[in-house]
Amino acid sequence: MRPLTSRPIEIAVALVSRADGRTLLVRKRGTATFIQPGGKIEPREEPAAAVCREVCEELGLHIAPNDLTYLGRFEDVAVNEPGTVVAEAFSIVVDAHVTAAAEIEELAWIDPASPGMLNIAPLTRDQLLPLLV
Repeated sequence: MRPLTSRPIEIAVALVSRADGRTLLVRKRGTATFIQPGGKIEPREEPAAAVCREVCEELGLHIAPNDLTYLGRFEDVAVNEPGTVVAEAFSIVVDAHVTAAAEIEELAWIDPASPGMLNIAPLTRDQLLPLLV
């Protein structure tokens, strides 16, 4: 018998950048990997609305769906749960102050071309950050 494969985790993420080109990565409490802000898309929720809800909850950043630029749909290995993740990705440039809230423990503003020694999720490192370089 063939093993059952789990369905990918459907998420929406934001590549939040500043005018200086640095982009924001977050680390959730109890994890060691930095990822893009965002999260799971609720049933009947549009991906852009999910991003707006998540960045408000996680960063105190109030944005609207029309503030976002759609970048595409990306799939990779999930880092905080088993299986794969399918991400609807959006970008936004902000000049507002953000703070770690909800399950976010740490923020890092990085140069996407040279992120340093952070432990970064494969989706973020290999597919999303190159979009900003």
